[in-house]
Amino acid sequence: MIVGILSDTHGNDRLLAAALEVFRARGVVTLVHCGDVGSARCMQMLGAYAGTVYVVAGNIDKDLENLSQTAAECGVNFAQEVIEAPLGGGLLLAATHGNNPVTLSGLIDSGRYRYVCHGHTHQPRDQTVGKVRLINPGALERTKTPTVAILDTQQDALEQVALERLTK
Repeated sequence: MIVGILSDTHGNDRLLAAALEVFRARGVVTLVHCGDVGSARCMQMLGAYAGTVYVVAGNIDKDLENLSQTAAECGVNFAQEVIEAPLGGGLLLAATHGNNPVTLSGLIDSGRYRYVCHGHTHQPRDQTVGKVRLINPGALERTKTPTVAILDTQQDALEQVALERLTK
């Protein structure tokens, strides 16, 4: 399965559109957004993606009721703290924003997940902790170089993709 991982959109719909175009071109079938979506408009854009979409809230996502309602209307799987994405073959991915280190550590230590994804730091990360691959795709907004990640679960390969810097 090809999974697109992104985070920290902070409401920048132009950068989100660029990221979604990269994912379409690369055959991504599942999207995981690791928080700080930033707007209902961005949630709608995620919901329009032709694939399964999982989104977890981040620390700047203050209007959770509106985001949750928008996600439901758009067919986006949405959670406030942690979301699970089944990857086939018994593999599970968990995503959290990453601003709560206890939650992040708990996911890593649980033994349930092959992949744990987070955002928040705006820094790309690909690290193995025990049997868990810990992934941070970087950030779309509030970073010098916007990045997303593409995970091929069959090959267990991760690619960090830099996007061209756009302004709002």
